Amino acid sequence: MSLVARITSLAQRDALTVTGIALTAAWLFLVALFWLLVPEAEGSPGGIARLATVMGTILPLALIWLAVGMARALAVLRAEAADLRLRLSQMRDMAATRSAPPRPALPDADEAEPQPRPAPAAVPVAAAASRAAPRPAADPRPQPTRGSGEPRDPIDAETLIRALNFPDGADDAPAIAALRAALQDPGQARVLRAAQDVVTLLAGQDLYMDDLPPDPAPAAVWRRFAAGERGSAVAALGGIQDPLALDIAASLLRKDEIFRDTTHHFLRHFDAMLTRHLPQMDDAQVAVLAQTRSARAFMLLGRISGIFG
Repeated sequence: MSLVARITSLAQRDALTVTGIALTAAWLFLVALFWLLVPEAEGSPGGIARLATVMGTILPLALIWLAVGMARALAVLRAEAADLRLRLSQMRDMAATRSAPPRPALPDADEAEPQPRPAPAAVPVAAAASRAAPRPAADPRPQPTRGSGEPRDPIDAETLIRALNFPDGADDAPAIAALRAALQDPGQARVLRAAQDVVTLLAGQDLYMDDLPPDPAPAAVWRRFAAGERGSAVAALGGIQDPLALDIAASLLRKDEIFRDTTHHFLRHFDAMLTRHLPQMDDAQVAVLAQTRSARAFMLLGRISGIFG
């Protein structure tokens, strides 16, 4: 029990003890007053009368202290229950702070200084995604532009992977920079916001992506999915095996219309992101991408949605 709960419990018990003493003193005063004021009866009282007198004096005292003892025990239980609720609330807040960052964490794409969002320990992306992604010799599609109309450089694989895993907090400068860069691209901003929405909703059900490590799928399976294959050929992408997480997410998908719409929106944008960027990543970068929080949410929700066959 914490110090505050212990002090509260002791204060309540002291108050109950004082109340018991006061009631005892009042009862003894009434008994004494009765003996002083009652007229003397002729002859000595019988045994039954003496027994009734003794019991009438003692029983109320016993009942008073029995009630005091029960009230003290109840005060202890209440203090312990309040302390337990406080501890659970603190643990839940700490877990939510680590894994369920609030919506303002992802600013609008046109903001100059997007604010970082707190998140749990990130899957390291620098080690496996350090090589720059190859770029095609010519891309007929129009390139993203800055606000002034000047063409903007496409997001490289490492930056995208860091952004999809989200920053660890205000001190995670590389991830914050990656997120800022990715948010400048409207296409990446959409998938990041959609990923944040589903991760936040799942965290509201105590489902945190860092607690759901997936069974790794080969990079070739990810590439087949990005190329449009579905069914048993890409079934390995449903690598989240936690039965409780699957049950909770499936129940939400059936019963919660907002969660269902958010999930379909996220799956559609993440699918499109894979189609755009996966061909430019090497196998090591694909493996790291699969461990990001966004990809874990994609594997969980894609499995219960049936898109992996």
